[in-house]
Amino acid sequence: MKEITINGRKIGPSHPPYIIAELSANHNGDINRAYQIMEAAKKAGADAIKLQSYTHETITIDCDSEEFQIHGGLWDGQSLYELYKGAHMPWEWHKPLFEKAKELDITIFSSPFDFTAVDLLEELNAPAYKIASFELVDLPLIARVAKTGKPMIMSTGMANKEEIQEAVDCARESGCEELVVLHCVSGYPAPAEQYNLKTIADISASFNVLSGLSDHTIDNATAVASVVLGACLIEKHVTMDRSGGGADDSFSLEPKELAQLCKDSKTAWEALGHVNYERTEAEKGNVKFRRSLYVVKDIKVGEKFTADNVRSIRPGFGLPPKYYDVVLKRTAEQDVSKGTALTFNMLNL
Repeated sequence: MKEITINGRKIGPSHPPYIIAELSANHNGDINRAYQIMEAAKKAGADAIKLQSYTHETITIDCDSEEFQIHGGLWDGQSLYELYKGAHMPWEWHKPLFEKAKELDITIFSSPFDFTAVDLLEELNAPAYKIASFELVDLPLIARVAKTGKPMIMSTGMANKEEIQEAVDCARESGCEELVVLHCVSGYPAPAEQYNLKTIADISASFNVLSGLSDHTIDNATAVASVVLGACLIEKHVTMDRSGGGADDSFSLEPKELAQLCKDSKTAWEALGHVNYERTEAEKGNVKFRRSLYVVKDIKVGEKFTADNVRSIRPGFGLPPKYYDVVLKRTAEQDVSKGTALTFNMLNL
C-alpha cells in the first residue's frame, strides 16, 4: 500500500508524517479545555485531533469484583467503572467538537469502543476511524468500522503477530481499503527502551500496510526516530498541562512539545531523501576546499619532486592526493613557485 487519504491529506512514505493529537481524557470534564487543546494542536501544526468515544456504561460495567479493580500504575485504586466515568467524552460534546474542528480547519475523528459509538460518529460524518490497542481483539467492532468504508488506523499494543493478522484480515474482508497499522507499547507512560522501533518496518512488510507509531513515551525522541524506520503517521496524547491531574495528562505532550514534534518529524522525513552518492547542492561550493597536491617550496626545472617540496594540503585545485607517489618519481618540467597547485603538465613524464 503506497498511500491513503484522510480528509484530503495524503499519508504515506512520499508525504511528511501525519501527526495526530490525541485529546483522550485530557479534557478533564471541561469542554472548554477540550477546545483549548484543539486550538493548541492546530497552532502547533498537527494534522488531526482524535477523540475517544465511549461511556462508562458502554465500555465496562459497575461491578465490585476484583477483576474490575485497578492495582498499580496511574489509576491505582480505582475501578474500571470509576476511571471511565471520569474520563469519558460525553456523547453530547461530539457535535460541538466536530463543529469546532471545522472552524479551526483541522481534521477530527475518533476511536469508537462499541457499535453505538460508530453510529454516533457516522452521524457526524467522521472521515476516518481509529481502533485502540485494547480493542484490536474485538473483531466484531473492527468489522463494523470497516463496513463504513472509511480509512482505518489500528494500534497493536499487547497484540502478537497472529492477533494483528486477524485484525488486518477482518478489516479487509469487511471492506476496509485504506489501512494504517501503528506499532504501540500499551504502557502509560512507556519506556523508550521497550519500544523496539524496528518493528515498524516489519509491520509494513508483514501485513502489506502503511505503518506508524502510537507513542506513549514522555518526550519526542522515540517518535522522531520512528520516521527514519518508516513511520508515516504518529499519534501522541496532548494536554494543556502535564501536571493537570487528568487521567492521561502525565504522559501527554504540552503544546510547545507538540509543535516541536511536528517540526522535527518533518525534518527527519525530509532528511531521509533517497540513495545518493552525487554531490549535493550544499557541497558543491566546498569542493575547492578538499585536499590536493601543492608545491610548498620553490622548485627549479629538472629538480626532483620530494616530500619536502610537495604536500597534500587544502585547497583542492591541484592534483588529487592519490597521485602523490607518482609525483615523487618525477622531476619538474618547468620552474614552479611555492603555493602553486600541481598539475600534470608540470611533471616530466
